[in-house]
Amino acid sequence: MAGVTDRPFRQLCKKMGAGLAVSEMVTSNSLLYGSAKTQRRANHDGEVDPISVQIAGADPAMMAEAARHNIDRGAQIIDINMGCPAKKVCNVMAGSALMQDEPLVARILEAVVGAAGNTPVTLKFRTGWNKANKNAAIIARIAEESGIQLIAIHGRTRACMYTGDAEYDTIADVKSRVRIPLIANGDITTPQKAKFVLDYTGADGVMVGRAAQGRPWIFREIDHFLKTGTELPPPLVSEILQVCRDHLADLYAFYGEDTGVKIARKHISWYTKGLVGSAQFRKTMNTLPTVQAQLAAVDEFFGNLADRDSRLVYAEPEEFPQELAA
Repeated sequence: MAGVTDRPFRQLCKKMGAGLAVSEMVTSNSLLYGSAKTQRRANHDGEVDPISVQIAGADPAMMAEAARHNIDRGAQIIDINMGCPAKKVCNVMAGSALMQDEPLVARILEAVVGAAGNTPVTLKFRTGWNKANKNAAIIARIAEESGIQLIAIHGRTRACMYTGDAEYDTIADVKSRVRIPLIANGDITTPQKAKFVLDYTGADGVMVGRAAQGRPWIFREIDHFLKTGTELPPPLVSEILQVCRDHLADLYAFYGEDTGVKIARKHISWYTKGLVGSAQFRKTMNTLPTVQAQLAAVDEFFGNLADRDSRLVYAEPEEFPQELAA
C-alpha cells in the first residue's frame, strides 16, 4: 500500500472506523532518513493514536536502528514488513523475500524487539515464498519466540502477488499454532466477507487493504455488521462527495498543490470507479492541471449523480474494480 496509506488516508480510515492504520513502508537505510519521501512517510502530525510505523529492510542492525529512530519520532508500534511482494523490495532481500531465510528472520525480529524496548513490535508476512515453499507456520513460531506481539498474514505467497484466492486454510492453521493475536488479510471486500474470514480462520481481527481505496467507509460497515448482523445502507452521494473533497484538501495541504493534484488523481479514480459515467470522467479528470479544475470536475460528476439518485448508482458489475467486487 506504499503510495496509498499516507497520513491523509490513514487519518480518513481511522475517522471511518479503522481501529489501526499502519504507515507506508519506511526504509531502514539511515542514509535516506533525510529524503523528502521518507520524511513524509514518517510524518504523523495530528494523527490519531495508536501510531504504527512499518519498517522494511534485510539487515538486523539497520532494522533495529530504524525502530529506535521511529520510536524517538512518535511511533507507538513498530510493524515489520515481510509481506511486500514488489520486485524492487524483494530484489534487496526485504519484504516477503525474507521468508526464504528463516535464520535471518529470527535475527531481524530479535534485533528489532530488543531495540524497541517497551514499544510493541508486530509482523506482517505471507503464506510463503511460493506454493511449493509455504512456511507461514514456521515464521509465526519464530515471531512468537522472538517477542513479536501480533502477526498479520496476507493469505497469498509472494509468487502469487495479488492473484488467485486468499488461503484462509493456511491462516486458520497458523492461528491454531500460536498464542499471540493474529490478523487475517486478503480479499476482505465486504462486511459479510470479514465475518466469514473471522469465523473460518479464528483470527483475532481482519485487515483491509485495497478494498478501502475509494471506499474508506468499509470500516464502519464492517464494524456495524460484526456488532449487529445488519448492513448499513450505502452512503449518500452527498456524503461521498464531502468525504472525497475533505480527502483532497488534506492531500493538497500535505503534498503541496502541484504534487497533491497528481497524487489526488488515483484517489478520485477509486472514489468514482464503478459509478455510472465514471470512465469518461476519469479520462478528462486525469488531464486537469490545477486544484481548482480538479475540484470543479469532482463537484460536477457527483452533482450529476445526485440528480438521479441520492444513493450510490453503480454501473454493470463487470465495470467494478477487482478490489471493490463482492
